[in-house]
Amino acid sequence: MTAPHWLALYGLLLGGWVALWAWSAPTSWGTLLRDLCLSTPEPQGLVATTGMWLLMSAAMMLPTAIPAFATHDDIADTQGTGGGAALVAGYALVWAGFAVAAALVQTALATADIPRTGAFAAALLISAAAYQVSPMKAACLSKCRRPLVFFMQHWAEGPFRMGVRLGATCLGCCWALMALGLIGGAMSLAFMALATVLMTLEKLGRGPAIPVAIAIACLAGAGFLIGA
Repeated sequence: MTAPHWLALYGLLLGGWVALWAWSAPTSWGTLLRDLCLSTPEPQGLVATTGMWLLMSAAMMLPTAIPAFATHDDIADTQGTGGGAALVAGYALVWAGFAVAAALVQTALATADIPRTGAFAAALLISAAAYQVSPMKAACLSKCRRPLVFFMQHWAEGPFRMGVRLGATCLGCCWALMALGLIGGAMSLAFMALATVLMTLEKLGRGPAIPVAIAIACLAGAGFLIGA
């Protein structure tokens, strides 16, 4: 029998992507959702922007963590323990914090009327490329790629604290790519789908090839914007 937290996780993923499609759809209710996203940077605008980033984080990051969640459940089953729901809750808490931070940054940019020009986008792409090949990225990615080792090292902490630690490690892997949503990828299904696939491949892969390839793509995009 499928554990309740897996049913809830799959339901959240499905609901998240359906909601993202609705937000982007050219229908009357999709337009309404987009209007919330495009509202002014006042309190209600901040709330809507936070909701947008929460939705994006859930839809994009939970799929990349499924192998780790499954590994935890395998270990828990052999020991006759549970905790899968607490693990997911701890993981989600970290990304909820990221969503709030991203919403605050996006609202601050809008409030300060900072133009998101080609130069701004290029700078963000270059920053993302630099982080892709940084030691911090490599260290976090190494832990994400070996969930069995991760859980064996931290099992005594309990599922919720392990979930928070796993979320922080995942954040260390992926925050720079997620931040690219600030330059026009926010609520773009194409951007979100591509970023989700790339982040998942990074965690499933071995060696530096995929992170370096993503860095090169970011630099190419920055070069195109600078030369345009």
